[in-house]
Amino acid sequence: MNIKDTFFWGGSIAAHQCEGSWDSDNKGPAIMDFVTKGSYETPRVITDKIEEKLDYPSHNGIDFYNRYKEDIALFKEMGFSALRISIDWSRIFPNGDDENPNELGIKYYEGLIDTLIENNIEPIVTLYHFELPMNLVHKYGSWNNRKLMDLYLKYSETVIRRFDDKVKYWITFNEMNHIDPQTEHSDIFTYMIAGIKYSEIENKVQTLANVGYNMTLAGVKVAKLAREINPNNKVGCVFGLNPIYPYNCNPSNVLNAFLDNDRDYYQIDAMCNGKFPQYKLKEYEKNNITIEVTDEDKKAFKEGKLDFIGLNYYFSSVSTPKENLSGDKSLFGGIQNPYLEQSKWGWAIDPIGLRFTLNYIYRKYQLPILITENGLGAYDKIEEDGTINDDYRIEYLSKHLSQMKSAIEEDNVECFGYLMWGPIDLVSATTGQMSKRYGFIYVDLDDEGKGSFKRYKKKSFDWYKEVIKSNGEVLDFSTDIVVG
Repeated sequence: MNIKDTFFWGGSIAAHQCEGSWDSDNKGPAIMDFVTKGSYETPRVITDKIEEKLDYPSHNGIDFYNRYKEDIALFKEMGFSALRISIDWSRIFPNGDDENPNELGIKYYEGLIDTLIENNIEPIVTLYHFELPMNLVHKYGSWNNRKLMDLYLKYSETVIRRFDDKVKYWITFNEMNHIDPQTEHSDIFTYMIAGIKYSEIENKVQTLANVGYNMTLAGVKVAKLAREINPNNKVGCVFGLNPIYPYNCNPSNVLNAFLDNDRDYYQIDAMCNGKFPQYKLKEYEKNNITIEVTDEDKKAFKEGKLDFIGLNYYFSSVSTPKENLSGDKSLFGGIQNPYLEQSKWGWAIDPIGLRFTLNYIYRKYQLPILITENGLGAYDKIEEDGTINDDYRIEYLSKHLSQMKSAIEEDNVECFGYLMWGPIDLVSATTGQMSKRYGFIYVDLDDEGKGSFKRYKKKSFDWYKEVIKSNGEVLDFSTDIVVG
């Protein structure tokens, strides 16, 4: 199996990380509008109200709201055939439960989607990428309340119908699988996903089980709805999946690694297999967690199976061994792998892990896979002549793409696209930094929110252009590439 001519080459962005204009055109406040900037050493702070002295990166983003035509022109120059965007729920229904949609929000996304289509770039639309209207948290308790499903369905139906003749690929949620389980360090993750702080949840295990179940059920209901609106619609869900290796071949450590990996999969099982997994319900029962699975719910799971799986892949980690060993901790627990290099933010660089994960999920579900995020956050230096020599990014992406090609061509994995995160520098969701840069396009904006917002092409811009032009045949990360 070779990479098909219809393979999607492009990138992924999210509204709250790039748009800015956080209160323009009747947009309502959303959960990420209350999160301050942070850094690798300093966690982002979640405030109950907007405080004038604090910096909230989502308020300005990279001004994509006003500059998207300029940015899409650059994506076209690279040869993009697809761009994954997200729609901010609070632009469409400012309070989340409004009777009628905000037409100015509809108009903005219509202009964005039309511009993509005019430039022969397929719009792949995420309905929920950490953009929850704040009113739904205060009024209903967020996804802990089944009422959110009805409101999410109304919002989803509104945009799917409005853009029915323009958008074919829909994504229900981004990385909701990171909701369960969590630790005392998880405020930012539970907040990004559901607008609730882990440290303030009274009955943590019950609440997170409710949130995970309700979001999963809402996702399959939207999948069915989208196909009812148009049988040609394809619906997926994006999961953040990072393989966790055993520390060694001690059977206890191998089992521990399996259990650590498995925690990320119950929602995928539910959305791909047509029923909520019995093993998870038994786990809930054993831990005195009550989840009501109605006959209507069972029908929804059966009828709302996904058409494809979206994969966000950045790193791998090593499961904490049963032995009392010390080691550097990784982002989602576990310890760092001594055989792998790390990014400046402590993420293990593991191209083979991408091939492993593609094989694992394809054999498990036998559904087409779209790589929806993969990239390297790094400090980039702009030279006096305006050039940015990001050979480290080219090397990272080249090695990951090589492993993706092996999965497709040697292992027969059905992967139909690669959407790099993020093709233009934007605000980091985990740290709130601009200096944690991923893009092929440099944005003149620093961590203090100062800069001209001017765009500059990095060296990797021309490299990715050649990758796309050759349909993945040219991956050489030679330092001979000249920008211009």
